[in-house]
Amino acid sequence: MANQALTIGLLAGQSGVNVETIRFYQRRGLLAEPEKPLGGIRRYGATEVARVRFIKSAQRLGFTLEEIGLLLKLEDGARCAEAREIAELKLADVRARLTDLQRIEAALSGLVKECQAGGSVTCPLIASLLDT
Repeated sequence: MANQALTIGLLAGQSGVNVETIRFYQRRGLLAEPEKPLGGIRRYGATEVARVRFIKSAQRLGFTLEEIGLLLKLEDGARCAEAREIAELKLADVRARLTDLQRIEAALSGLVKECQAGGSVTCPLIASLLDT
């Protein structure tokens, strides 16, 4: 791939996203929009493909676009401590959500068992939701 030879459609295809995602990232300031030559079309290169892939990888780890923007400002790799702080905050958030999910799982599991047991005039699940 020649440097700066990709159209937005090819950039999207090589990055595994659609064109609207590229435009969205540009509006959010996560991806620069190259200059449009007079009478021409904007061209992208390997750097932009790598950046979009970075964004998608970070999203899969649960980072928000705001957090990804912060990480992108650290992409030179020289400020690892700052990147680690962002990741530590995300990890704490993930652990808190896991705790909440485990609590929800236990509550639902108990309600499902009550429903399976039967013998109740009203559904235990519905009754529980009405009481809250």
